[in-house]
Amino acid sequence: MVLPLVEYGKDLCQKLTQIKLSRIVIMVFIILILTPLFTHFYLSNIERSSSHITHSAHSHIDLPEDFNAMKETDLRVGVEELLRIKGSVLSELRDMERKRQKLLLEIQTYTKNIEELKQELVHQQTNLNRLKISVEQAQVAQREALQQNTPDLALPKRLTVDEYPPVLPSLPPSLTKFCQMFSCFDHSRCSLTSGFPVYLYDPDQFPVMNDGWDVDGFLKTTLKQTLGYNPHLTNDPKEACIFIVLVGEALKDVDDVSENVGNHLNLPPLDSNALKRLPYWGGDGRNHVLLNLARRDLTATSGDIFSSVDTGRAILVQSTFSARAFRAGFDLIVSPVLGPPGGDVWQECPQMLPARRKYLLSFQGEMKNKEIVTHPSNIDDSDLYKEHTELGKFIIEHLKDLAKTDTADKFLFEFECVPASDDNINTGPQDWALCGTDSSRRTVLKDSTYALIFAPTYTDLITTTLLQARIYEALRSGAIPVILGGDQIRLAYDEVIQWRRLAIFLPRARVTELHFLLRAIPDEDVLLMRRQGRLVWERYLASVQSTLDTIVAVLRDRLNIPPLPVDTVAALSVFNETFQPIQVTVPVETEQEESLGPLEPPYNSPAFRRNYSLALTQGHELWNDWGDPFRLYPALPTDPLLPSDAKFLGSGRGFRPIGQGQGGAGKEFSEALGGNNPREQFTVLLLTYEREQVLLDSIGRLRGLPYLNSVVVVWNSPRPPSPELKWPDIGAPVHVVKAARNSLNNRFLPLDNLQTEAILSVDDDAHLRHDEILFGFRVWREHRERIVGFPGRYHAWDVNTQSSWLYNSNYSCELSMVLTGAAFLHRHYLHLYWKWLPQAIRDKVDEYMNCEDIAMNFLVSHITRLPPVKVTSRWTFRCPGCPQSLSEDDTHFQERHKCINFFSQVFGYMPLLNTQYRADSILFKTRIPHDKQKCFKFI
Repeated sequence: MVLPLVEYGKDLCQKLTQIKLSRIVIMVFIILILTPLFTHFYLSNIERSSSHITHSAHSHIDLPEDFNAMKETDLRVGVEELLRIKGSVLSELRDMERKRQKLLLEIQTYTKNIEELKQELVHQQTNLNRLKISVEQAQVAQREALQQNTPDLALPKRLTVDEYPPVLPSLPPSLTKFCQMFSCFDHSRCSLTSGFPVYLYDPDQFPVMNDGWDVDGFLKTTLKQTLGYNPHLTNDPKEACIFIVLVGEALKDVDDVSENVGNHLNLPPLDSNALKRLPYWGGDGRNHVLLNLARRDLTATSGDIFSSVDTGRAILVQSTFSARAFRAGFDLIVSPVLGPPGGDVWQECPQMLPARRKYLLSFQGEMKNKEIVTHPSNIDDSDLYKEHTELGKFIIEHLKDLAKTDTADKFLFEFECVPASDDNINTGPQDWALCGTDSSRRTVLKDSTYALIFAPTYTDLITTTLLQARIYEALRSGAIPVILGGDQIRLAYDEVIQWRRLAIFLPRARVTELHFLLRAIPDEDVLLMRRQGRLVWERYLASVQSTLDTIVAVLRDRLNIPPLPVDTVAALSVFNETFQPIQVTVPVETEQEESLGPLEPPYNSPAFRRNYSLALTQGHELWNDWGDPFRLYPALPTDPLLPSDAKFLGSGRGFRPIGQGQGGAGKEFSEALGGNNPREQFTVLLLTYEREQVLLDSIGRLRGLPYLNSVVVVWNSPRPPSPELKWPDIGAPVHVVKAARNSLNNRFLPLDNLQTEAILSVDDDAHLRHDEILFGFRVWREHRERIVGFPGRYHAWDVNTQSSWLYNSNYSCELSMVLTGAAFLHRHYLHLYWKWLPQAIRDKVDEYMNCEDIAMNFLVSHITRLPPVKVTSRWTFRCPGCPQSLSEDDTHFQERHKCINFFSQVFGYMPLLNTQYRADSILFKTRIPHDKQKCFKFI
């Protein structure tokens, strides 16, 4: 059977192979269409037949009458049962859903508790690490203290005498002419901690002039007024260290003031007996200072009124001295008081640029007495007399020829006054008289790069009032003094001022090389000398107050007594004494990956350390290499005499912090403050105005910040904060200080509760990470004299107008300012901002309600001659969601343009310096293994 089927299949396959492909396709298509049609027809017939049979059956069957009623009852009962079952099922489902939701909620609660416990574990572990670091640092401090065996010094108490100077026999003039501080000064009245109290004799109550003479009324009034502002002044003569007596400028007591000038040479103005009658003279005048201040009469004769008077052991202060009468290190040379009583004097000075002015060198003067004398007594050596005479004539002729030389440099030499000066005005023995008026001389000096000044040809004179007056006028106008005969003279306060940094001293014999030497000085040195000259003039010569303050400071410096601290502003709390603000604990937003440092109680920067030894070890030079007129150190001095280093001195505990010097490991470095200075803390200074919630959020973010001493909030609004505010408890003191008025200058108030040298000035809407703050703090500790912060800006010259500066906040490869909305700066700059910065700048800040940060950058760059330091961060200075700020006003940038130009006018030049330097972590963008990345992971 199998074989036939196989044969049949083979035959069928052969036949199929013979059929064409088109026919096969047609057959398949017909089969696919006809098969469903036949199937549908068959099924339709069957359905109709079934319906017909069912209908016939129902029509022939007889049903009971109550069958329908029974059916309805049964259906109703069944439906009700089904509904009951449904309700029961739904109820059970709801119960099960409630139980499920409850279980889910419990699971979420347990999960949240687990996460909180994990975070708390990490937090406690971090605190434990910090405590370990604190313990280790305390152990190091203990070991070093035991090794040094040097306890910390407490602030010494003020020790003063409590008795009048005893009366001692006077010394003969043959001995007093050799007086020095060690022989003629009573140091027992001036202890190191006395504070250097100064007593002023009232000129009206204790006159010391001969009959017909009186002290200039302006000087008497101004002296009492300006010394009243000096913190060393005392009204108790028992405790006084020195006693000041005003003896000049002496004028004839007549109604016609014009007759007072130059006509009082017949009778000595000073009465020796009147000096001895002073109640605290003590018989010999020890510790007394006799002030002879020239103002209207600039003759050399009037400048020296002590030549025929027995002044005992008193210190003489005046502008004219002979070489034989001057006692170096005891007497004091001062400049005549030609300026106002006090206040801002920047309007008196021209701009410092350009470096080269119209005239390379200028001189205006007239020699009234043509003879050249070499000694106050007659000298028979005719050859020496002739030599000096011929040299003087040669100098004049050479300068006249120099002015006629065909050269690119212009000279202005006037050796005769036009119109001729009165013989009785501005004359002196062998000294050049001043020509013209103060205004006309100022016009010439403003156009002069250098001002020629002749030393007195009376060779025994080492200084005269006219010479000091010419120095005063030259520095005021920005002309660099060139003193011909400079090897003969001495200038004001030369024991503390390095005059060679702002004036040129040449012997007379170098006059033929004068032009070459002046041309050899580069422009940058010209500007440096001009800037330092203006600093000396403004600080020490410009006004009566600056002159008196400098005299007191020089005498105090001789005794190595440190200056008194500057006055601070009382930090008055915005809350009442009985009110206790509500405090709440705030959580830390993000936990740091590693410990950033220990959390310690507040540790204040020492307020007096090194003040008593600094002058002994550093000297008393006024200027450092960049012409810094201030010494920035913890005592915050009030006077102008500063040591040579003029740098910030690190304070704090004298032990090495953990991790310092251990070899560059990131973990150890991050556990300590690092750097080369002892460990210290910083204070956060916040300025706010009616943005309460923003302020509270900013304070809350400081919780757990290492090295935080305290937070000081300056409340700038006249409306006090709401008593319902909940202040965050951040583990450090928070002081809310009430400002006297709404002013952006309040950002830099030198408050008495700022107890650290490092100040972090922050806007109330700034958001900084803890690691960013500490990195900025580390950088500041290595640049203590600069502003170190995050938002950088720069200034640029307006190339369109070529006449003004522009403020720019665009992205740039350089910067010249760091905004104080997030920056570290030294506490001393707060005092300088209020005590030294011209009042006109603070007034401009109040006028625009803007630019206080620019003013601080001007101040710091002017003092240090260094640009600020920008540090790297990942933050945005703007505050999303904060209320409208001042910086978003349309006029904000226009006002800042105006501020920069006005500030440069006040300073006389543009002090801002550009830099492309930015401080990053030492491993910033360095490809290193992951397990080695321990330094500043935030970058």
